[in-house]
Amino acid sequence: MERAFWKEAVVYQIYPRSFKDSNGDGIGDLQGICSKLDYLKELGVDVIWLSPVYKSPNDDNGYDISDYYDIMDEFGTMEDWEELLAGLHARGMKLMMDLVVNHSSDEHAWFVESRSSKDNPYRDYYIWHPGKEDGSAPNNWTSFFSGSAWQMDEATGEYYLHLFTKKQPDLNWENPKLRKSVYDMMSFWLDKGVDGFRMDVINLISKVPGLPDDGKEGLSDGSPYYMNGPRIHEFLQEMNAQVLSRYDVMTVGEAPGVTVEEAIHYTGKDRHELQMVFQFEHMDVDSGANSKWDLQPWTLSKLRGVLHKWQTGLAEDGWNSLYLNNHDQPRMVSRFGNDKEYRLESAKMLATLLHTLKGTPYIYQGEELGMTNVKFASIEEYRDVEIHNMYREQVVEGGADPGTILQAIQTKGRDNARTPMQWSAEANAGFTTGTPWIGVNPNYTEINAEEAVADPGSIYHYYRQLIALRKQNPVMVYGDYELIMQDHEQIYAYTRTLAEEKWLIVLNFTGHPVALELPEGLSTEGGDIVIANYPVEGMDSSQLRPFEARVYSLKA
Repeated sequence: MERAFWKEAVVYQIYPRSFKDSNGDGIGDLQGICSKLDYLKELGVDVIWLSPVYKSPNDDNGYDISDYYDIMDEFGTMEDWEELLAGLHARGMKLMMDLVVNHSSDEHAWFVESRSSKDNPYRDYYIWHPGKEDGSAPNNWTSFFSGSAWQMDEATGEYYLHLFTKKQPDLNWENPKLRKSVYDMMSFWLDKGVDGFRMDVINLISKVPGLPDDGKEGLSDGSPYYMNGPRIHEFLQEMNAQVLSRYDVMTVGEAPGVTVEEAIHYTGKDRHELQMVFQFEHMDVDSGANSKWDLQPWTLSKLRGVLHKWQTGLAEDGWNSLYLNNHDQPRMVSRFGNDKEYRLESAKMLATLLHTLKGTPYIYQGEELGMTNVKFASIEEYRDVEIHNMYREQVVEGGADPGTILQAIQTKGRDNARTPMQWSAEANAGFTTGTPWIGVNPNYTEINAEEAVADPGSIYHYYRQLIALRKQNPVMVYGDYELIMQDHEQIYAYTRTLAEEKWLIVLNFTGHPVALELPEGLSTEGGDIVIANYPVEGMDSSQLRPFEARVYSLKA
């Protein structure tokens, strides 16, 4: 058992724009976060992951960075950031920054230089191409945000690659000078006291030489040519050798499309790359063949199958990150639970799952309150560039039914996670005294932090219990995971075992009672309830109530 702080930690993600506004401009900021540090300390979390706060024109809400060494004006100043870091460290918490180095903003000084002429020293910091002989784009790759991944730039008459919006040109990692510039920037922040990095789409930085397309007519998914590319491990090992290995830090890489086998290459003990990755396989259990907007009902067997595969696949080498929502995903209680009559129970049940699987749990802001998806009535109320691009492509240009597309957005859109944090029942949920940059979820009068902190039976206090248990019980962190009742259609059940200690976790994923029949050789007789989301009084050992979660410590 190799102990490490990043295995034992619980991480809390802050999306700064939506967390807390201190100056009434309707946009969350660093001083707003500073004002809530005691709330985070009280919750018990160890690490704050801060979504990007660097200077940015905000085409993609801060994921388009124009200056890696400065803070976005809307969020405050470097002094505000330093105050935040000091406040976290004074409370025994760590800060993990977002590292966005697959692309920059087109307003970054590097790109301004790069596009000015073909022989500029910064030209090769980005991926330029003259295009095909007929003048069309170099290949048929699509952008993640709809349309071609190539933009013709009039200044030099060449195309540049942008896997995201056209204001997010991809950096050219084949260029050693670019890589050195990135490593220098990382060292700058680590020297300032940052405790780690969450690396945005880090497995996209190596592209297949020649940038081929698949020969299909029209636009096509180019991911086989840039996901987990040929030099990715070389680049990450170089980054580790030159920067990360010199500090005691936490690293997690966002890695869309990564498999268990590939994840071991990224996170294996002797690989010297990353500590863990965010995989997305369980985020696709309700997506159809076409895209995430192609809504399909998910099943427990499908969700459990994915989670089980990752639990067993990384059991010997590597480490799992555990999450069910973040700034790019809908709210977990609306997606995997029941956000109406069983919101309390299902949010606690899902929390039990997250904190009792093997890996490092990531809490997204408001998750600890059971915040839900928002159902804005019109496309005009949404702010996300991905949503608007998709709506334009499907409805305006494609003639799709607006109601069907709006329903998909209400179910899966990224803005579900980006409505303001619900602090109180006051106007605008106590988020701002001004006009919020995006609408507040109308249910803030019932669902808010003030109410939750005052109510001992709230989701918030259940999270506090789970986090405290993790600190007191190494079995939650290091215990071996074993699936039981593997074909049950309503119950997800497993054990965690460390030395003589054995815990049993049983979770009802449905809104109705389910009989609990444990396999032979496993009994709760004489065992103790460690935590449960219903009162222990009146508990029937042969049946689980709707969305019931129980964790037993079994008799040795």
